[in-house]
Amino acid sequence: MATTFGFDDFSPAATPIDFVDAQSWEVYASSLSEPQRAYAACCAYEPKPERLLLLPGCDGAVTRVLCGVENPDARLRDPFLPGKLGTLLPPGLYRFDRGPADPAAAALAFLLSQYKYSRFVPAKAAQPRLCVPPGVDAARIARIAEAVAFGRDLINAPANEMGPEALAAAAMELAGRHGARARLIVGDDLIAENFPLIHAVGKAAAQAPRLVDFVHGPEDGLRVTLVGKGVCFDTGGLDIKPSSAMLLMKKDMGGAAIALSLASMLMGGAAAIRLRVILPIVENSVSAPAFRPSDIYRGRKGLAVEIGNTDAEGRLVLADALALACEDQPDLLFDFATLTGAARVALGPDLPPFYTGCDDLARDIERNARNANDPLWRLPLWEPYDSGLDGKISDVVNVTSHGFAGSITAALFLRRFVSDPARWAHFDAYCWNGATKPGRPEGGEIQVARGLNELIETRAFERSAK
Repeated sequence: MATTFGFDDFSPAATPIDFVDAQSWEVYASSLSEPQRAYAACCAYEPKPERLLLLPGCDGAVTRVLCGVENPDARLRDPFLPGKLGTLLPPGLYRFDRGPADPAAAALAFLLSQYKYSRFVPAKAAQPRLCVPPGVDAARIARIAEAVAFGRDLINAPANEMGPEALAAAAMELAGRHGARARLIVGDDLIAENFPLIHAVGKAAAQAPRLVDFVHGPEDGLRVTLVGKGVCFDTGGLDIKPSSAMLLMKKDMGGAAIALSLASMLMGGAAAIRLRVILPIVENSVSAPAFRPSDIYRGRKGLAVEIGNTDAEGRLVLADALALACEDQPDLLFDFATLTGAARVALGPDLPPFYTGCDDLARDIERNARNANDPLWRLPLWEPYDSGLDGKISDVVNVTSHGFAGSITAALFLRRFVSDPARWAHFDAYCWNGATKPGRPEGGEIQVARGLNELIETRAFERSAK
């Protein structure tokens, strides 16, 4: 289902692309031939961001492309902006000639912009192709682009195509492709294997709940575990959502898609990483066996968990998965989930919040996210809010009674199932682009994975060098 991406070898015959800005336009324009300057003037061309000008030759063919970008001192420069060429240019072979400022980011964005979910409507047969920019690791960028496309395909698929069976199958196929050791636990076997919360959330659906657990890489490598929420569709359960809130719930398995996308990046690389991926996969449905508000289940960690709201199901399945993840004490533990609307209210759809018990890890996450142009923002694990999760007849309730700070209290709930919060980070992602931007087409999106790929690879290489 994933799209194949890549670059062409460098060719001097490829059409050159020059990136221009208002600050340097006059100097640049003086280097053009007189007919080219006249053509630009006739078109009233201004080098504004994303504005193109195709300069023709005597035969009418395009001989050079001008693409406007922000000035070097622009406050909010977007290194992905040049990537929009991947959809704006006519078919043909192109190469970067003058600029851009960050060729690797521009090349990645060029590929990411060309993504299209084509399960039902085929993509255009011919698209513009890009020569490998000098000094760019083309294989690595193509691997990242393919991994993102794989995850976007999972999110964009409708729930009738991407239910628990299909999502688990996609995860098992990825594991098999890379030679990972994989295990699948389905239905009532979850009870036998002590995953009662995962079973409780998914038992009302037509397709049984399940857990995918796979391991890849050397045992002496950096030990990294990824946990992804795989709720293939969320009705809200008995606390059912209104139709407007249910419309995009096919993307409620976005956390699992992030984990699989990041796993694909890491397993295809050369760093020595002992990678484990744990995916609790369910559909939160309404039927006679559905779990109910006020039900109490004793989760894998042994805590008695009271259900305050059945629409807070993602944290329940993550609780059992995190308890499992902590049993082999990884060096890094990251969980991903489309968990709360409160995160969207606080930071909007483009800026996922994250939480961790370690300031050094938080700084490392933030630095690598900036380097990868993969934005996120740290929010606090605010201790005074934790007591709001205490149960009166249980150890913990899955929601607070006051309803405030929903993303923070969800993270605090998850922390109760993590044995070492200093090695853990939780990411509350949206996984959806409401409108097309350079490198980010409308539809399903893989957030935070590219930045974490940078972090994990760097730590793994540093570890190997010691």
